Amino acid sequence: MERLTFDYPARRIVAVRAHVGVVGSGDLEVLLTPNDAMLSRVVVNTSVDGYGHIWKSVLDRFFTRYDGAAQIEINDFGATPGVVALRLAEAVEAAEGAQGDRV
Repeated sequence: MERLTFDYPARRIVAVRAHVGVVGSGDLEVLLTPNDAMLSRVVVNTSVDGYGHIWKSVLDRFFTRYDGAAQIEINDFGATPGVVALRLAEAVEAAEGAQGDRV
Protein backbone atom coordinates (compact mmCIF):
# COMPACT_ATOMS: atom_id res chain seq x y z
CA MET A 1 0.00 0.00 0.00
CA GLU A 2 1.41 3.37 -1.00
CA ARG A 3 0.17 6.87 -0.13
CA LEU A 4 1.09 9.73 -2.47
CA THR A 5 0.30 13.45 -2.11
CA PHE A 6 0.27 16.07 -4.87
CA ASP A 7 -0.59 19.79 -4.72
CA TYR A 8 -1.79 21.99 -7.58
CA PRO A 9 -2.68 25.71 -7.65
CA ALA A 10 -6.34 26.62 -8.02
CA ARG A 11 -8.13 29.69 -9.35
CA ARG A 12 -11.70 29.12 -8.23
CA ILE A 13 -13.69 27.79 -5.29
CA VAL A 14 -15.48 24.44 -5.45
CA ALA A 15 -18.68 24.51 -3.41
CA VAL A 16 -20.01 20.94 -3.58
CA ARG A 17 -18.73 17.46 -2.72
CA ALA A 18 -18.69 14.53 -5.14
CA HIS A 19 -18.09 10.78 -4.86
CA VAL A 20 -17.66 8.55 -7.91
CA GLY A 21 -16.41 5.05 -8.53
CA VAL A 22 -15.93 2.10 -6.24
CA VAL A 23 -12.82 0.45 -4.88
CA GLY A 24 -12.67 -3.00 -6.42
CA SER A 25 -10.59 -5.10 -8.74
CA GLY A 26 -9.07 -2.77 -11.33
CA ASP A 27 -11.06 0.29 -10.30
CA LEU A 28 -10.93 3.24 -7.94
CA GLU A 29 -13.06 5.79 -6.15
CA VAL A 30 -12.62 9.55 -6.15
CA LEU A 31 -13.86 11.72 -3.30
CA LEU A 32 -13.83 15.43 -4.11
CA THR A 33 -14.37 17.92 -1.27
CA PRO A 34 -14.20 21.73 -1.34
CA ASN A 35 -10.93 23.18 -0.04
CA ASP A 36 -10.80 26.59 1.66
CA ALA A 37 -7.21 27.12 0.51
CA MET A 38 -6.72 28.13 -3.11
CA LEU A 39 -5.12 24.85 -4.07
CA SER A 40 -6.03 21.31 -4.90
CA ARG A 41 -4.47 18.60 -2.78
CA VAL A 42 -4.67 15.07 -4.13
CA VAL A 43 -4.04 12.12 -1.83
CA VAL A 44 -3.70 8.78 -3.59
CA ASN A 45 -4.02 5.55 -1.62
CA THR A 46 -2.99 2.78 -3.99
CA SER A 47 -2.49 -0.95 -3.70
CA VAL A 48 0.23 -0.81 -6.38
CA ASP A 49 3.62 0.47 -5.19
CA GLY A 50 6.23 2.20 -7.32
CA TYR A 51 4.05 4.08 -9.81
CA GLY A 52 4.31 7.59 -8.35
CA HIS A 53 5.70 8.94 -11.63
CA ILE A 54 2.66 7.61 -13.52
CA TRP A 55 0.26 9.15 -11.00
CA LYS A 56 2.09 12.47 -11.31
CA SER A 57 1.84 12.39 -15.12
CA VAL A 58 -1.90 11.63 -15.07
CA LEU A 59 -2.61 14.29 -12.45
CA ASP A 60 -0.39 16.90 -14.14
CA ARG A 61 -2.39 16.41 -17.32
CA PHE A 62 -5.72 16.58 -15.49
CA PHE A 63 -4.77 19.82 -13.73
CA THR A 64 -3.90 21.54 -17.01
CA ARG A 65 -7.70 21.54 -17.55
CA TYR A 66 -9.08 21.73 -14.00
CA ASP A 67 -8.58 24.77 -11.77
CA GLY A 68 -10.91 24.16 -8.81
CA ALA A 69 -9.80 24.31 -5.17
CA ALA A 70 -10.55 20.83 -3.88
CA GLN A 71 -9.33 18.13 -1.55
CA ILE A 72 -9.31 14.98 -3.68
CA GLU A 73 -8.87 11.51 -2.23
CA ILE A 74 -8.30 8.64 -4.62
CA ASN A 75 -8.57 5.08 -3.35
CA ASP A 76 -7.09 2.82 -6.01
CA PHE A 77 -7.12 -0.91 -6.56
CA GLY A 78 -4.99 -1.18 -9.70
CA ALA A 79 -6.86 1.13 -12.09
CA THR A 80 -5.29 2.06 -15.41
CA PRO A 81 -4.38 5.70 -16.17
CA GLY A 82 -7.40 5.92 -18.47
CA VAL A 83 -9.76 4.90 -15.67
CA VAL A 84 -8.10 7.42 -13.34
CA ALA A 85 -8.67 10.23 -15.86
CA LEU A 86 -12.28 9.11 -16.39
CA ARG A 87 -13.08 9.01 -12.66
CA LEU A 88 -11.52 12.44 -12.08
CA ALA A 89 -13.60 13.90 -14.93
CA GLU A 90 -16.72 12.23 -13.51
CA ALA A 91 -16.06 13.71 -10.04
CA VAL A 92 -15.68 17.20 -11.48
CA GLU A 93 -18.82 16.79 -13.57
CA ALA A 94 -20.78 15.53 -10.54
CA ALA A 95 -19.60 18.44 -8.36
CA GLU A 96 -20.22 21.08 -11.00
CA GLY A 97 -23.61 19.59 -11.89
CA ALA A 98 -24.68 19.55 -8.24
CA GLN A 99 -23.41 23.10 -7.80
CA GLY A 100 -25.51 24.24 -10.76
CA ASP A 101 -28.55 22.54 -9.20
CA ARG A 102 -28.12 24.68 -6.06
CA VAL A 103 -28.28 28.01 -7.92
